[in-house]
Amino acid sequence: MVTPFKTTITDGIAELVIDRPPVNALNDAGWHALADEILRLGSEPAARVIVIRAEGRGFCAGVDIKELDAHPEKIISVNAGNYRSFEAVHRNPLPVIVAVHGFVLGGGIGLAGAADIVVASEDATFGVPEVDRGAMGGGAHLQRLFPVQKVRMMYFTGDSITAAEAHRLGAVERVVPKTELRDAALAIATKIAAKSTAMIRLAKESLNGIEDGNLENKYRWEQGFTLQAYASKDSAETRRAFVEKREANFEKKP
Repeated sequence: MVTPFKTTITDGIAELVIDRPPVNALNDAGWHALADEILRLGSEPAARVIVIRAEGRGFCAGVDIKELDAHPEKIISVNAGNYRSFEAVHRNPLPVIVAVHGFVLGGGIGLAGAADIVVASEDATFGVPEVDRGAMGGGAHLQRLFPVQKVRMMYFTGDSITAAEAHRLGAVERVVPKTELRDAALAIATKIAAKSTAMIRLAKESLNGIEDGNLENKYRWEQGFTLQAYASKDSAETRRAFVEKREANFEKKP
């Protein structure tokens, strides 16, 4: 398998760059590999903070719908890979900064919503097209970014919101031109890396402990509905329509 990311560690900053053209949609193996790498970086003695960003047209389009259309039986493993990746970010002993550009969809929302700090380029948009892809999931992490009723509007309609709106709602720390995105993320990471690693680790653990509810349990609840959705004809039709680049055709009940 070609690894869909690359990592480097410089001056205490672990930088993980997702790179799987054309839209950084990871397949089953890719999500599990990503989880393994984020976990590894969290235990790497040379790392004091993690930055996750991406190359290409957008940050992350989530899961590889074409793979799931061809192999729907992989949904359980894909779900597990998503869960492990988001948990690896949220529960990582190190602070995780996510720098997003272009589209932030599905699994991209999970990574951003699990992070400690999000910075965005001016062209970034956040969305959850799950309903239109025959799946569920992402609401728990989206709700960590945005207010409850904004989440429901986005979830039910599939509408995206801009980086400027995300900043207004407090989900994004900074919005910068795309050419300045990496530098903006590294500037914050450098400030954190200069502090006591022991104190920062304690701060991360303590802040996770005072959050309302359990993010992983809430996401696991959602994933059960993804499995239920995948058992329906409508779910299969949405994936087939996506692959064939056409409108989905649902049977209308009288």
